[in-house]
This record gives sequence, C-alpha cells and structure tokens, in this order.
Amino acid sequence: MNDALEDFRNTIEAAAERLLQISEEQSRIPKAVGKWSAKEIIGHLIDSASNNHQRFVRAQFSDELIFPGYPQEDWISVQQYNEESWPLLVQLWKTFNLHLLHVMSCVPEQALKKLRAKHNLHQIAWVTVDEGEAVTLEYFMRDYIRHLKHHLKQVFENNPQAT
Repeated sequence: MNDALEDFRNTIEAAAERLLQISEEQSRIPKAVGKWSAKEIIGHLIDSASNNHQRFVRAQFSDELIFPGYPQEDWISVQQYNEESWPLLVQLWKTFNLHLLHVMSCVPEQALKKLRAKHNLHQIAWVTVDEGEAVTLEYFMRDYIRHLKHHLKQVFENNPQAT
C-alpha cells in the first residue's frame, strides 16, 4: 500500500499546482453539453472524498464493506460548484485528500488486508467487484485513488493550459 500512498501524495501535490493554472472562467466551462465543468468535476471529487472518508474510518470497525451510495448528479446540482471560487475548491480538494492520505496511512495492515465477504462494491466502487467475491479495504482505497486520477485526467485533457 505504501507505493499507492506515495503515488497518491505526488498526484495530489502536482495536480493542485496544475489545477490552479486553470482560470476561474475556464473552470466553469463544460467539455460538452451535459458534461461537468472542471469545477463540477473537482466538486464531485470533494463529494467522493467526503463519502469515502467516513467509509475508510468505519471499515476499520466492521467485518463488512457495506456503505450507502449517494446521487452524484444531485449533489453537484445542489451545491452549485460552478458558483464557488475555483482556488477555494482546489484548496478544499487538496486539503481533504491530504487528510485522506493520512487516514489511509494509519490503517493497520490487518484491517487493510482482511477479506470481507459482505460488501456492496458491486454498487459503489469505481471498478466494481462481483458481489460474491471477497474484497479488502486496501482494494477499496486503491479504487478511490484510481477514480480520483481518472477524473483529474478528464480535467487536464479539457484544459491543456494546465501543464
């Protein structure tokens, strides 16, 4: 897990610098009609961090990985991320993920590697796992990082000025 955590730290630091190269105006523009803007993608990643923070903590007190999902589109709509300050969103995203990095680094090896037969990662994981397949908290944490990197890639592909 240490390799993933080091990569996660590097991703957070480098991405935060690149994100701040995107202008306030540019951060509001979606790639296409019906797609999220950079602000909305970063808002989604803040929502993801918020939901997964409690999941990662609660998982250490349970033999299961069963957590509520959330309606992502509704969360984006209600919070009106396009009206939020871009630098503030980037700072919140960075700080929240640095805290998640800390939380992940504190999880005992036993809790990370423990196989959980009962889970709903077939519903809430980014790369889903069959309901009948046992899974670990480590898998779920790595999945969170993959999800985050996927969305950052979308932001940077749509904003090539952020080098």
